[in-house]
Amino acid sequence: MSDGAPRVLAQPATDAAARELIAGLALRPWGQVAASVYESARLVAGAPWLPGHQQRVGFLLRGQRPDGGWGPPEGYALVPTLSATDALLAVLADGGWSGADLLAPVARGLDVLSGRLLATHARELPDTPALDLIVPALVESINDRLARLDPAVADRLPRAPLALPAGLGPDRLRAVRAAVAAGAVLPEKLAHFYEVLDATPADAGPTLAAVGASPAATAAWLTAAGPDAGPAAHAFLRELIREGDGPVPCPTPITVFERAWVLSGLGRAGVVVDPPAAVLRTLAAATGAGGVATGEGLPTDADTTSVTLDALARLGHPADPAGLWAYETADGFCTWPGSEDGFSVTTNAHVLDAFGQHVGARPGADARYHRTVERLSVVLPAHQLAEGPWQDRWHASPYYATACCVLALAEFGRGGAAAEAVDRAARWVLQSQHVDGSWGRWGGTAEETAYALQVLLAAPTGAPRVDDAVARGHAYLHQPSGRQHPPLWYGKELYCPTAIVRSAVLAACRLSSVHLADVDRSVVDCGYQATKTTT
Repeated sequence: MSDGAPRVLAQPATDAAARELIAGLALRPWGQVAASVYESARLVAGAPWLPGHQQRVGFLLRGQRPDGGWGPPEGYALVPTLSATDALLAVLADGGWSGADLLAPVARGLDVLSGRLLATHARELPDTPALDLIVPALVESINDRLARLDPAVADRLPRAPLALPAGLGPDRLRAVRAAVAAGAVLPEKLAHFYEVLDATPADAGPTLAAVGASPAATAAWLTAAGPDAGPAAHAFLRELIREGDGPVPCPTPITVFERAWVLSGLGRAGVVVDPPAAVLRTLAAATGAGGVATGEGLPTDADTTSVTLDALARLGHPADPAGLWAYETADGFCTWPGSEDGFSVTTNAHVLDAFGQHVGARPGADARYHRTVERLSVVLPAHQLAEGPWQDRWHASPYYATACCVLALAEFGRGGAAAEAVDRAARWVLQSQHVDGSWGRWGGTAEETAYALQVLLAAPTGAPRVDDAVARGHAYLHQPSGRQHPPLWYGKELYCPTAIVRSAVLAACRLSSVHLADVDRSVVDCGYQATKTTT
């Protein structure tokens, strides 16, 4: 080495941490997701009979920001702040907690809702799932609770009813609730939001564990039907509450989603993995004609199916991706047939991965497979933003969407448009690195730094500036500040699938350490225990 500094290669520790992470997939089959403000607050408001009620109230009180809101920045705070404020109002009305401890947090929540969050026009709010159902339902609930409060308490809180954001009305919520009342069968995807729909799942029964992969939806059903009506669901909630010491995550379970993303990402980075047989069995369902769902209680989707097929191929168990054609549209591939109108670049990038794996192993495959790869090699660059990144509807950070597109195009893309898109994305990543070596939308995070490193290392360039950026990003991941994982994934609110995020960081650690060793740079060991993470 030119500077005489010792070189500590990261691969052994990274591989060991990856093995520990993969072993944990079987030990925690519902998946690993950080506690949810929205979901925990729904249990506080609607199911105080469940164990851990006091701990959930304390979780909400501790999580309030100085400005009165909850959750991430910008409009992403709207849904968790509505849910938490409504829940604390419910506790205040029940008298089960000191009013002196609750009045100030409730007042601050109402102030930030009326003064800023609800004053945002609907078109400027993030497109999180079912926003047009959740926000009207919670505004209605808060206004009802305020109207029913003891006057002596209500006089100490803001009195004006909350108004919906301009451009967002209650019509869809009313229509869905009317359909429920009339006995209509709702789309399977709406099961995830049963807690705001006054609905009862058609397939609810003693063996159903999770309604719509949501603790809140499950608790709402059990509250209406009685705990004895769903012993499996009751046991599911008790176990989640025990694991989280009161607060609960969402979405849960995410069994296939977690396993597919972890195994695909680590395999792509060259980490040798040997998952337990039970983990592989859960992925095998993706080989069926209908595809696979993120977890129990959710419909099958093209995104999870594609990543699962990619993971299986990297593990030496390839399967035909022909079932994905059921998701093909005029624009590309949808996430759910008939119920997902918005275009997702990450879903289409993952479909490219699945078909690219297939034609790479079978060059003589039917022409339709090759046409799909060629089509997506054009579709993805067409959705790239002018500056170089991509943005998607399933993740708040452009670094995630950009990494998904770049990795797919760099490995499987065809034609000049794909190569040019990869190069433009790498230039954008280089220009957006923070002073401390990290990358991130609102500030540096380990997750976004990992995606940025993957983009740089997928691009065919060996420029010294790239080497320096990789070294600085790699060093950031080794620092304690590089172990923080704020919520960035789209759900009812932003959430953090912690095992998936840890796998992305481990993949980036390995890729960057190999790269830096190749260019004779000092490499720090950024392996870390898979179970030791701050969320």
